[in-house]
Amino acid sequence: MRLRFSRGVITIAVIVLLLAVGISVGLFHLLKKTEPLAVPEAHCSVKTPVGDRDLDIEQAQISATIAAVAERRKLPERAVVIAYATALQESKLFNLDYGDRDSVGVFQQRQSQGWGKRKQLLDPVYATNRFFAALVKVKNYRKIPLEDAAQAVQRSAGGYAYAQHEEDAKILAAAFTGRVPKAVHCWYPPPKTGTPAPQAKTAEARRQLTRALGDPSISTRKRGWLIAAWSVAHARKYGLKHVGFNGATWTNDMNLEGWQSGGKATDSKVDIS
Repeated sequence: MRLRFSRGVITIAVIVLLLAVGISVGLFHLLKKTEPLAVPEAHCSVKTPVGDRDLDIEQAQISATIAAVAERRKLPERAVVIAYATALQESKLFNLDYGDRDSVGVFQQRQSQGWGKRKQLLDPVYATNRFFAALVKVKNYRKIPLEDAAQAVQRSAGGYAYAQHEEDAKILAAAFTGRVPKAVHCWYPPPKTGTPAPQAKTAEARRQLTRALGDPSISTRKRGWLIAAWSVAHARKYGLKHVGFNGATWTNDMNLEGWQSGGKATDSKVDIS
């Protein structure tokens, strides 16, 4: 059976098709000119050969601080992994000003248990130093199961819970210790139109880095990438827009994914601005 269409039906169909194409083209150009209704929130991402993770800016800052303190104390990556798994369980890597009874901070340490004063425990550098000071006293902490090492420090009600965070902790440790280069990328919204951009507080950033890391000079490429990761994680806090090292540059630009080749990036210094 052959279907026949009148010229009128065909004409209407052609007109409808042309209208649809015209509307689509018009919408495309309109959307190109229109700014996004919502600007994405500040965030960080970690990308390593063994896995990727998304982080809140504060979580990235805490992670960078823990890695820096471990480097200052010349601790192995295993110690960083244990610290991350512990912090993920206790606070999800946030510096909490509350907790069970008098527990506060990243590791939920208690003033009544001799960890320090409340104000000290809310300082991630101090809290991390206290955690590592206790960890290194645990016999064979590098070789025993992670949950056993963490529990020996924390003495929590459910020490078995630390084990569930080991995979995430290993990914974070690979990135923030600098073992995996260019693994940490963060982005934060620029100032609103008409609002002057804040001046980068590079001197304060270096001072706080030194407080956690000690001597900020670069002796190895791995240490350089640790400093670069710390700088990117703290970029919003200190108004940094660019971080360069080892032939690569991070820029606070939501349209750029990851580190880019080039810029003021040498092997002997991490450039921040």
